[in-house]
Amino acid sequence: MLYALYQTSADLMLPFRVWATAAGQVFNGGGADRLETWQAASALCEMVSRATLSHRRPSFGISEVEVGNQRVPVREEEVFSTPFGTLLRFAKEGAPPQPRVLLVAPLSGHFATLLRETVRVLLPEHDVHITDWANARDVGVWHGKFGFDEYIEHLVQFLEAMGPGAHVIAVCQPCVQALAAAALMAEDDHPCQPRSITLMAGPIDTRINPTKVNELATGRPISWFENNLIARVPLRYPGATRRVYPGFLQLTAFMSMNAERHIKAQVDLYKAMAKGEHAEASTIKAFYDEYFAVLDMTAEFYLETVQRVFQDHLLAKGELVWRDRKVNPRALRRTALFTVEGERDDICAIGQTVAAHDLCTGLRPYRKKHYMQAGVGHYGVFSGRRWAGQIYPLVRNTILANE
Repeated sequence: MLYALYQTSADLMLPFRVWATAAGQVFNGGGADRLETWQAASALCEMVSRATLSHRRPSFGISEVEVGNQRVPVREEEVFSTPFGTLLRFAKEGAPPQPRVLLVAPLSGHFATLLRETVRVLLPEHDVHITDWANARDVGVWHGKFGFDEYIEHLVQFLEAMGPGAHVIAVCQPCVQALAAAALMAEDDHPCQPRSITLMAGPIDTRINPTKVNELATGRPISWFENNLIARVPLRYPGATRRVYPGFLQLTAFMSMNAERHIKAQVDLYKAMAKGEHAEASTIKAFYDEYFAVLDMTAEFYLETVQRVFQDHLLAKGELVWRDRKVNPRALRRTALFTVEGERDDICAIGQTVAAHDLCTGLRPYRKKHYMQAGVGHYGVFSGRRWAGQIYPLVRNTILANE
């Protein structure tokens, strides 16, 4: 019922957006000397036409990169694929052998393209692979379930497909699953266990400095989340009748936590378009084009993550079980650990990620490092100026030191 209501409202809005697009093109005519009133009207029409969500993955848009002193073409290559996710490699033609990196993207309502800038910074000096998760509403029910355990299984399979000697960088939510996968592989002395694992702004122990996100997760029993936030995919989509946590609900939750900032951004966008300030408008548009591209998560993955990570803190308490097998981070012996946190992170607060060091007691001190980046929030840990100029060099050094 919940998804059907959303879809109905989106369908009802479609004619208005089409009309606004057409009207905006009319108002936009006349060249640079058109009346300011027309320009403002054009901006208003564009705002209406943009008032929608996308459920398709945007393009990474990385066609070439500078390696050394030359530009080399980049192509996206599927290395391994399941109905729920693809191991995507950014293959660089003519590039020399470089450290192989598995970039583990969050499965939290947005596509892997949210890490576009993370990829762009890593790419010149690394052979980058990324977990490209599927939109659950496009996965038929006959493909079965995809929960917390299946996510960990996928990471192991991806590392196996990459072969021995890879490095892992996990961003935000999947830090728990990435650490669990590495621990299981270490305990098995798996030949493809990662040489290093970098955990960036992840919820290893959310009992430390709880944020609004953590409080929302612990404020109600898991039954409330299942009864109020889970919906079935409408019949028009390939994943019809699959139970999902809709991406539009996750986006609503994220935006409600910073409502004033998002409202201000939309006002700034309108003003920039109305004044013809195209560069500023393009920057805001690019962010929200990505932010408003949402994917649905399977119900089992969402509910299990809320319960195991945010309510029961199983990994932090040494009680996490993967398919009847206890996860033991102490098994890590040869995998270097690097954790990164942002001083102003209001999603994964200071202390939640570095908690991994207390769990990985089998690692010698010289194999463990931590860094707190001053002046950045959650997204600044893996995108933006400080990521590229201050955090990335430390990540690169960790990888090189363990090659």
